[in-house]
Amino acid sequence: MPRIRPIITTAVISDPLTFRRPGPADIASIAPLLEASVSRTCDYSLGGIYMWIDYFKYEYAIHRDTLFIKGHAESDPSATAFMLPVGAMPVAEAVEAVRCHCRATATAPLFSAVPADRLDELLDAAGGRADVVPLPDWADYLYDIGTLATLSGKRMMRKRNHFNRFIAANPDYRLQPLTEANSREALAFMTSAEPDDKPDFDSAAIALYEYDQSRHVLDHLEAYPFEGALLRGAGGEIAALAVGEVIGEVLYAHIEKMRHDVPGAGAAIMKLFCADMQRRHPALRYVNREEDCGDAGLRKAKLDLHPLAILHKYDVRLKD
Repeated sequence: MPRIRPIITTAVISDPLTFRRPGPADIASIAPLLEASVSRTCDYSLGGIYMWIDYFKYEYAIHRDTLFIKGHAESDPSATAFMLPVGAMPVAEAVEAVRCHCRATATAPLFSAVPADRLDELLDAAGGRADVVPLPDWADYLYDIGTLATLSGKRMMRKRNHFNRFIAANPDYRLQPLTEANSREALAFMTSAEPDDKPDFDSAAIALYEYDQSRHVLDHLEAYPFEGALLRGAGGEIAALAVGEVIGEVLYAHIEKMRHDVPGAGAAIMKLFCADMQRRHPALRYVNREEDCGDAGLRKAKLDLHPLAILHKYDVRLKD
């Protein structure tokens, strides 16, 4: 049976969307609307927006208690694209508002990074008239936080051995909250760790950008509602750090850096940070460790942690 396009009232599309670059002062308006997202992909987190704001040229608009995000498509940096709106507006009406904006600005109605669990909803709103393209390099990896916090079970034996190796070599280790007071030390650690800690992305620009934005977060920690931790090893020196964001049941692991000359530091910061965040936020059930951006080594590392799910995303270009 053919899809039937929903009827949209003219009152919905008569008020145009006005986009602007989000700044720190806009977090208070944006954050509550992100909580309305039923998807668990990192694009619908503050870190997913603010840490990639310059790479994807994100702008936002809020209309009828609904968040609209416009930027560049993951698959084509030259193409303008929209995230699927989240908030009070029914999806069909929000999609029509985007269509209206596209007609007024001579822009193609392209939605990027559409989560798999919302794809049918968007296609229904579009009357089924759309081209759908998968984005395998931008899929997120979702894990059970209890598993990562304990590294229990046969499948986690290798990671557990790495963690135990760190503990044996650093019996006086400390996990310390990341604060404004020690953020400068964390920033210096990031800078010193950079040469050995770059992912081997095909696109070096992505890796360099990610490092720059991680530094920016540490340099402006007070602006973001993130939580982090420093892992100190022998002599009290920083061996690793992590920064995350909690939305509902999900911890979004935005930053995780470690010294590769300290065996087991990566497994230790992941386990200890997850355990600490689970203690602070008992409702947490999942960890989103985000995308691999097409890097084969990073993809293998994420798969080795045995994700509960891989959260696939799509580009969806609507047809008139």
